Amino acid sequence: MKRATWLLAASLFVIVVAVPFFAQNNADTRQWISLFNGKNLDGWVPKIAGYPLGENYADTFRVDNGILKVSYDKYPEFGDKFGHLFYKQKFGYYILVAEYRFVGDQVKGGPSWGLRNNGLMLHSQSPESMSKDQNFPISIEVQLLGGAPTGERSTANVCTPGTEIFRNGMMVRGHCTNSTSATYRGDQWVRVEVEVRGSEHIKHMVEGKTVLEYDLPQIGGDGVSNFDPAVKKDGTLLSEGYITIQGESAPTEFRKIELLNLSGCMDPKASNYKSYYVHRQDDQCRR
Repeated sequence: MKRATWLLAASLFVIVVAVPFFAQNNADTRQWISLFNGKNLDGWVPKIAGYPLGENYADTFRVDNGILKVSYDKYPEFGDKFGHLFYKQKFGYYILVAEYRFVGDQVKGGPSWGLRNNGLMLHSQSPESMSKDQNFPISIEVQLLGGAPTGERSTANVCTPGTEIFRNGMMVRGHCTNSTSATYRGDQWVRVEVEVRGSEHIKHMVEGKTVLEYDLPQIGGDGVSNFDPAVKKDGTLLSEGYITIQGESAPTEFRKIELLNLSGCMDPKASNYKSYYVHRQDDQCRR
């Protein structure tokens, strides 16, 4: 009996000592979240201009063979049906990774600038706050572009529908700002990463190289129509919001959409502490 009691006490001691050790040991392990499950659109909701929230006109957004597709094969013509697919959860501090490619031809009636043009919208307003006929959500757009057979055309640019950004301490004039990326032609897959730090700083990367950085994303400017004026409060800093995938008339495929949350418990003594967090949310700490 004494031996059994001793063994039990020794086991408990090992557990008590080991738990904080392993928690600390795993602090550097990055916990990526797959926003796209490869099977269906669970967790996402479509909003297409001219249609109510949740109506996926002509099966614009779909999943086929593990690929999330923005498709127009069931459209007679585009008709300014700008679409957006919203992820269910808001984020403020994170790294977003997407692997995409352009396929096929632009739908009939699409805008000339929409050729091989798509985007990832950051810090977006909620889908519920968009009007039925609103063309774009108030947001920051990571513009994805495919190259023509000749000439240069960068990707991971930034556009500002209903928003403003700053670079080098000055407000950027103009709707879109080009990155320094290479040109990606044809149907090759391209990996884009975006590091978002609330309303402080945003950085775009393509194939591992930083191509664009800017600061102080906020509501303001033009580029959005049919919005609710109560939502567009110019000068409001954007510290968080929804992530959306665009549909601007160019058939596009996504094989990966992942997110690393950079906001959480920053107390090293907590079991869910992560060394890579940059934004403190110690109310989430677990002892």
